[in-house]
Amino acid sequence: MSAPVQRIAVVGAGRMGEGIALAFAQAGLQVSLIDLKVREQTAQVRYFQVLRDNLAAEAANLATLELIDATQAQCLLERICLLPRTEGPQALQGCGLVFEAVPEVLQAKREAFAWIDQHVAADTIIASTTSTFLVTELAAMVDKPARMLNAHWLNPAHLMPLVEVSRSAQTSDSTVDALLATLRAIGKVPVVCNAVPGFIVPRLQALVMNEAARMVEEGVASAEQIDLAVRTGFGLRFSVLGLLEFIDWGGGDILYYASQYLASQLGERFQAPPSVLANMRDGRSGLRDGIGFYDYQDVDVAAYRQARLATLVGRIRSSGLTPVFQAPTAGA
Repeated sequence: MSAPVQRIAVVGAGRMGEGIALAFAQAGLQVSLIDLKVREQTAQVRYFQVLRDNLAAEAANLATLELIDATQAQCLLERICLLPRTEGPQALQGCGLVFEAVPEVLQAKREAFAWIDQHVAADTIIASTTSTFLVTELAAMVDKPARMLNAHWLNPAHLMPLVEVSRSAQTSDSTVDALLATLRAIGKVPVVCNAVPGFIVPRLQALVMNEAARMVEEGVASAEQIDLAVRTGFGLRFSVLGLLEFIDWGGGDILYYASQYLASQLGERFQAPPSVLANMRDGRSGLRDGIGFYDYQDVDVAAYRQARLATLVGRIRSSGLTPVFQAPTAGA
């Protein structure tokens, strides 16, 4: 097992860089947050003051949310060292992990990686936080592609548990293992995906958000009603059961027939993919058949169902939407 990296730097002092720095600082690590943009002295002072105000506001908000107290908020801020570009090289020496968090412009990425490559050790892990560019494209911008990967954080980075990790064919297993160990050590939940556009969450949410917008355009329901349905139904269920797990839970045949009907009424985008068709053909409907997208042959299905339902009840209760038992009224 790889050990978590202890010395961290973030190159790019925008909103994503701030969030990542806060995440590591909250976990007890010292973080160098490096502003890569060249600024004259007065502008640099002003920019760092804005950064300090932003970080202080986020720390205060964590205290308001009772995630930390006022003393811990101050300690959190003291763990983040703001550095201009001129002081960055010294901070990068001996750094085990560097996150690139500059704007989503290819030339800006290229310049950032060239600068990072120039100042880090040969075995330093370099992780881009891009949500746009494939790691296969970015890996060519560093001298040793084996130590390069993408780490896509969801906003707000210091609160959201998920980090999507994408590797190229050149990325070494030891690089992936070290990044995963580091993210887990600070309480994050990393998932690994191949180098494809959209990672996992952005690809899913783009489809769902576009469909929600279409429903408003078509007059299916108002924006308020659609969002209420998402918060109290769609979102609650899928915070407990993953999408593929949910297919197995209800039965793949339900999705198959629903897809046929929706495609006939609303268009090809609702057609079921080959994997759903194959499961239907081969009798792999999910829990009912003991196999679907998951294998349930050795699973205590009753205990599994009960555990998931208990989690769902906890989510419903925390939302203030728990159904309340009402005794019959007199004379009813």
